[in-house]
Amino acid sequence: MTPVRTAARALLSGIFVVSGARALANPEQLLPRAKRVTDRVSPLLQKLDARLPSDGRTLVQINGAAQLVGGVLLATGHATRPAAAVLAGSLVPTTMAGHPFWTVDDRVERQTQQIHFLKNLGLLGGLLLAAADTEGRPGLRWRTTHAVDDGRRALRRTVRSAKRDARIAVRSAAAARHLPG
Repeated sequence: MTPVRTAARALLSGIFVVSGARALANPEQLLPRAKRVTDRVSPLLQKLDARLPSDGRTLVQINGAAQLVGGVLLATGHATRPAAAVLAGSLVPTTMAGHPFWTVDDRVERQTQQIHFLKNLGLLGGLLLAAADTEGRPGLRWRTTHAVDDGRRALRRTVRSAKRDARIAVRSAAAARHLPG
């Protein structure tokens, strides 16, 4: 891992580690803002499975845990692509609940919330880049394409070899018929 990637991942993950730890330790503080999203998500979760947690407090804590674990993984360089994807997924409801500038009437507060909303969009962009970063190694698409191409070449070689062996066998059988005895 290059020093630039290491530093970038550590800087990007810092906000998630801190906010995730805060959400786990004190979810009640975030409940009023999260209510806008949890009220919409809870009925959907209840429809899917009655055993899934659907109360706002637990959903805030789950989001916080995802941010804390994802941030630590991203910062330490372990499972960075899945960690970045999880963080990107957790950032969407966080942004929608925390910075709904379109609902604020006060001009100054609206601008503040809009700045925070755009900041989170920038974080989302960084996370999407981190999720797509293969660190210079071939990605899954490239490896799959090349594996298929290698398989096709191997199959063609096998078919050519089998045809050649069949021709040799036919010639050998024809020559054996002309031998005495």
